[in-house]
Amino acid sequence: MESNKVQNYKSCFDIIGPIMVGPSSSHTAGAIAIGALARQLFGGTPKNVRCDYYESFAETHKGHGTDFAIISGILGFATDDERVPRAVEIAKEEGVQIEFVERKEMSPVNHANTADLTLSDEKRTIRLIGTSVGGGAVEVKVIEVDGFKMELSGPLPILLEVVSLGEMPKVYQLLQEHGVTISKQRVEMAENRQMIGYELADLLSPEFKQQIQTLRQTHTIYLFA
Repeated sequence: MESNKVQNYKSCFDIIGPIMVGPSSSHTAGAIAIGALARQLFGGTPKNVRCDYYESFAETHKGHGTDFAIISGILGFATDDERVPRAVEIAKEEGVQIEFVERKEMSPVNHANTADLTLSDEKRTIRLIGTSVGGGAVEVKVIEVDGFKMELSGPLPILLEVVSLGEMPKVYQLLQEHGVTISKQRVEMAENRQMIGYELADLLSPEFKQQIQTLRQTHTIYLFA
């Protein structure tokens, strides 16, 4: 019977990597995915982007196309989009201010391919630390959003939900209804609100994702899958 449990690599294509503009699945396709997750957290295209690279990313980002890959994800480009190599230029034409920083110290999340992204505009700032773990796959290690900071194990899928104190979490109810296994659950407090992080052991069905999208119309929920 086919399993719907999360695995590091679910098929040989995860090792080979996705269809993409090159040169590297880890430094290009993975970087696009990290940028795309930051875009999801921000909720669109920001006015300002700061990208701090660590270790291998810091040493090779220029030659491996990591700069244009990160920005491609932030702009919402797919890995095989012909605009990927021009993403930095396109973003600047659209008025996005971009800063790349090569950090000399070790990664704060102990991974060679680490990108620490801060996206902002005049109303909103978010931060996401992601790692590219091979074959285009990524992990989310730290997020800062809506006044919360949460450290995570990394593997996707991950769901975040912000609720008022005393409010019944809607995402938890939905996970129970669909029989989705929660591998880790985390809670961070900020004033009279709490952010609940669900790190999941199961892949999510299209039906579940659609119900999450419906909930997002009235609740603060972030899905990384």
